[in-house]
Amino acid sequence: MQKVELKIDNLEGYFVNESFKTLRTNLQFCGSEYKVINITSCDASEGKTTTALLLAKSLSDIKKKVIYVDCDLRKSVVATRFSDAKNVKGLSEYLANLAQREEIICNTQYEYLDIVLSGPCCPNPVELMMTDKFEQFVNSLKAEYDYVIMDTPPLGLVIDSAVVAKNCDGAVLVISSGRIRYKQARITKTQLEKSGCKILGAVLNHAERRSEKYYKKYYQKRYGKSYYSHYYNEEGKY
Repeated sequence: MQKVELKIDNLEGYFVNESFKTLRTNLQFCGSEYKVINITSCDASEGKTTTALLLAKSLSDIKKKVIYVDCDLRKSVVATRFSDAKNVKGLSEYLANLAQREEIICNTQYEYLDIVLSGPCCPNPVELMMTDKFEQFVNSLKAEYDYVIMDTPPLGLVIDSAVVAKNCDGAVLVISSGRIRYKQARITKTQLEKSGCKILGAVLNHAERRSEKYYKKYYQKRYGKSYYSHYYNEEGKY
């Protein structure tokens, strides 16, 4: 099994980590039957991929066996922007019978987190993901891992996410604050519901973090800046 180094450490920070701990906890409270999770959005550049990767990492932090699957067979940036992957075969090659299952599942530097990259862009992603082979692949991952995080293209742009959702237990919609209109989000939600996949909730991204300054000021006043800074550095959280 090949190893891929993920480049997501620079995306994390104390408040980001706390946000994803909350998301992780909410997901767990949905029930153990929700293992295959579809992460999608209304439009491009809403932070969907970042959300999917950090959620997968957060789940692996509590020793859940997790696999992140990049289902964007049209225009993925994971291999080039978020990893050091070179000459690694991906999902499109597997579905096109150009690679074996063991060739596309990669280890990462995180013990409990594996990854499947999208592979080369293909002209017929919907057709590939509507096959029995894709369904069998997802079911095999579900049997092997505690969580399968499926990163899918924006549903407001292409239908791919709804096709993938048919093989998922639940979906999370990432919405960029101040950018996506209510009508646009409602249309995306309706389209996702038509797939039969239960919507577990939404993540509001790019929201103004007014509370961050408040909590920093509160904790520094109550406990002292030097103590808290030392604590988070020592634990590797800040």
